[in-house]
Amino acid sequence: MRPFMDENFLLSTPTAVKLYREHASKMPILDYHCHLSPKEIWEDRVFENMTQIWLESDHYKWRLMRAHGIPESHITGDAPDREKFQAWAETVSMAIGSPLFHWTHLELREFFGWDKVLSGKTAQECWDFCNAKLPGMSARKLIEKAGVTHLCTTDDPADDLRWHKLLKEDETFSVQVLPAWRPDKVLSINKPDFCEYLKQLGTAADTKITGPDTLLEVLKKRMDFFSDNGCCVSDHGMDRVPGCIATREEADRILKTRLAGEKISSREEEGYRAYILDALGKEYARRGWVMQLHLGVIRDLNTAVFDRLGSDAGIDSIGVRVEPKALADLLDRLACENALPKTVIYSLEPGDNTALDTVIACFQGRGKGWVQHGAAWWFNDHKQGMVQQLTSVGNNGMLADFVGMLTDSRSFLSYARHDYFRRILCDLIGKWVEDGEYPDDQDLLKEIVEGICYKNALSYFGFEVPDHDKE
Repeated sequence: MRPFMDENFLLSTPTAVKLYREHASKMPILDYHCHLSPKEIWEDRVFENMTQIWLESDHYKWRLMRAHGIPESHITGDAPDREKFQAWAETVSMAIGSPLFHWTHLELREFFGWDKVLSGKTAQECWDFCNAKLPGMSARKLIEKAGVTHLCTTDDPADDLRWHKLLKEDETFSVQVLPAWRPDKVLSINKPDFCEYLKQLGTAADTKITGPDTLLEVLKKRMDFFSDNGCCVSDHGMDRVPGCIATREEADRILKTRLAGEKISSREEEGYRAYILDALGKEYARRGWVMQLHLGVIRDLNTAVFDRLGSDAGIDSIGVRVEPKALADLLDRLACENALPKTVIYSLEPGDNTALDTVIACFQGRGKGWVQHGAAWWFNDHKQGMVQQLTSVGNNGMLADFVGMLTDSRSFLSYARHDYFRRILCDLIGKWVEDGEYPDDQDLLKEIVEGICYKNALSYFGFEVPDHDKE
């Protein structure tokens, strides 16, 4: 029997151990998509206790605790923080098969040096041990301890990017904290607050939005502003790629109808979304930005919880399958105008892996890994999901060009997920080598592993190279 989560955790062959020890574990972290608060990074937040840093906004944990029968008072309610921590400890100790069990213990070891198993019995000891270290573990120190060189937050086009500006001017913090453009509200034309949001967006650009032309004018102004503040990445959270596109005249009629306070049909909504998404894609290509598409989620399924807590409360699920033809049509329209930006596509449905990879393979040729199959995402960022995604990319594309892992998290401790991913990556490659499916060529393996763990993303997104990488 192997020891529990020892130094060779998830590494089942000598080659896997070698790849991890000599290459993967030594690479910095580039987090090109996360939900960390730039305000908390600027203010260098210090957390008062482990409940604040672990449970305050982590809907992954909330879902698991609800499933284990923990009352909401001890999840998002007003129970004392110590009791909430106890509830989490009693939950996670029973979470066999869950990546949260592994992440929890990796975080305790990597950030706090606590190497025991968290359970109801050890909760007080863990609470005291880790809380004693928290005063010296501010937001910035946690990021630096993890070895992060760049991170991209998630930012609305109307955002003033105040905290990013302050961070850029702060020479005491070496990590590049960059904005990422997330125009979901622009596409959500049937949401109740859509018209009010467009007023807010227009105010940010000092332009009144009256139709698609002025909307795109405003979006271009805001993209200029984001570019000036270091943005080179966009992101879209969508249930699916819209399957039909409106003409310029149809988009004008649809948007003006909605701005007048009237309802539009689902087909009109789809046509509008496709029209705006195409226009945005062309702008991304012109600016050299990367376009990310996060597909396949159904949000806010539990109305009672949503009414109490709002979005990001742990009440989302895997939704519809990616429609390969709709995705291909989007990419094809842009490619036909020589305006296909570098694109990373994610799907919540693991059964989409092969379809995604085969569509992606049809739109390569402009540069290494121009269109990418994004990392196993959200409900798939566990061992099985990562292995399935990596294997599919290897089978149907160029795994060596993959841009690797991201946190997609609101927690400053989530960088342990990169270690989890790197161990799984090295184990998979190590097995292929030891099974005779790939040569034991250490130069090639070094290039592949270091590329996937860090270097590919640095090159792909076009981030400024840190000083230590220039040597």
